[in-house]
Amino acid sequence: MRYRRLGSSGLPLSALSFGAWVNFGQQVGRSEARELLALAWEHGVNFFDNAEVYGHGVAEQVMGDALRDLRLPRDGYCISSKVYFGACEDPRPTQRGLSRKHVTDACHAALQRLRVDYLDLFYCHRPDPETPVEETVRAMDALVRQGKILYWGTSEWPAARIREAADVARRHHLQGPTMEQPQYNLLHRQRVELEYAPLYAELGLGTTTWSPLASGLLTGKYDTEVPADSRLGQVGHGWLRDLAFGDPGSHRRERVRRFTRLAGELGEKPAPLAIAWCLRNPHVSSVILGASRPEQLRENLGALDLVERYDDAVWARLTAAAD
Repeated sequence: MRYRRLGSSGLPLSALSFGAWVNFGQQVGRSEARELLALAWEHGVNFFDNAEVYGHGVAEQVMGDALRDLRLPRDGYCISSKVYFGACEDPRPTQRGLSRKHVTDACHAALQRLRVDYLDLFYCHRPDPETPVEETVRAMDALVRQGKILYWGTSEWPAARIREAADVARRHHLQGPTMEQPQYNLLHRQRVELEYAPLYAELGLGTTTWSPLASGLLTGKYDTEVPADSRLGQVGHGWLRDLAFGDPGSHRRERVRRFTRLAGELGEKPAPLAIAWCLRNPHVSSVILGASRPEQLRENLGALDLVERYDDAVWARLTAAAD
């Protein structure tokens, strides 16, 4: 495993991390989670990602139970949660958003579900138009001072909003945002590569990116149809299918076919190659992997071996294929 600092902080995260989104609490129960987390740990993964909304809190319970079963040293790994959507299926107004109350309540609930004393990383899962940024920054700063969280950041915030939070923190001598968790893959590049570009030097912003395979599209398994037993084929995942395929004008399937064809010419499997492409961005602190089966995770962890295998010209061809 390789390790990268989280932006300008001193925290070393594994370049590949493991997350609970979609799978934990649905396809993955406690015993399967234990096997996957053990495999990730054996390969040097030290960051496990979660959120209050994943499985309406069940994903955090499953991960917390599995980590407790494995008895991993708490100082050897980092764990995260995210706050905004709430953990209830139909949250009341105070059970969602980024008010001081919900930020505080969500942190305490995550600690209980994950069975830890503190969160290493705590994210504002989306911007909250109904809460002043200063209120959220002060709530996060209070949790840092109480030892409940070590670093806080954002997920899918516009650059202007991140900069506003950082300005508030500087002005009032508070702990500002350290990291952002955006989607980043061959089909979804603009925010990480363009919108956030000034923030890496200006704020020392780190990124822990999600969906390196564009919800599985970049594996090539959805070229012609959506298998019923796949993640996108599951009942209730229509929203995920819409997110993955995008609007018709994005031509995602055609772009994926060009990428997988080139991967085949190189003699590589598309999934680890797509993950390796993400890893080549120096502003990516960690790429979050998701998997429901050990063989899936093992294959994706192999992305590390591909990063230095090809020269810039080959990576440029892969990028162009998916454009």
